[in-house]
Amino acid sequence: MSEASVAVHADADLLAQAVAARLLVRLLDAQADRGQASVVLTGGRIAAAVYRAVVALPARDAVDWSRVDVWWGDERFLPAGDPERNETQARAALLDQLPLDPARIHPMPASDGPVGADPEAAAARYAEELAASARPGHATLPHFDVLLLGVGEDGHVASVFPEHPVHYESRPVSAVRGSPKPPPVRTTLTLPAINTAEEVWLIASGSDKAAAVHMALDGAGPVQLPAAGVAGVGRTLWLLDRAAAADVRPRFRSLR
Repeated sequence: MSEASVAVHADADLLAQAVAARLLVRLLDAQADRGQASVVLTGGRIAAAVYRAVVALPARDAVDWSRVDVWWGDERFLPAGDPERNETQARAALLDQLPLDPARIHPMPASDGPVGADPEAAAARYAEELAASARPGHATLPHFDVLLLGVGEDGHVASVFPEHPVHYESRPVSAVRGSPKPPPVRTTLTLPAINTAEEVWLIASGSDKAAAVHMALDGAGPVQLPAAGVAGVGRTLWLLDRAAAADVRPRFRSLR
């Protein structure tokens, strides 16, 4: 697994613009290398700002969006189209604005979908979809070029929360019941699945994230602070604004 590096930007707007530009470059590089690209999306305010920034960049047209696979790291187990779903946010801010192949967009199941109101069945269904696109040599997961993660005030990533039983899951996708953050029922990639991504980017904005960022980079345990247990195969990148980076020690600030 890769060691973490940190890039700090002046404010949330500049952070979103920088992440958007990086994402376009990463997708272009992947398509140059492999003929296609894949991204795992996250939710939240800063993610929505990143998605809007991608759409606003003229360089977006350099990407062949018909050869991009879109996955999700987690989802609120709610009906399709619910404004609280990460899919709904991503479609409005990004996906509906791009010429993507609908067959290559892979949302996690909704609570009113074919699996019904059973989050365990939804998790199993998503695991099957991942396995159907598995990369050569891997039985259960596709190649993830870049996986985006928000970081919660408590250090959670995706829907892996501190000291939650999902920590002990070996399956790639898990149902989450009793989430400390509403809604209480979710589906999520587990940390073992997240850590198969070639690059993992942890994105955080605001002073309310500073303590969690500091503890994750300073060696906290992953059960108590899930963000500390995340690492990409090739690269682990923390993308922060100054407020979120307020407590980060200088030795981590290898990028600016």
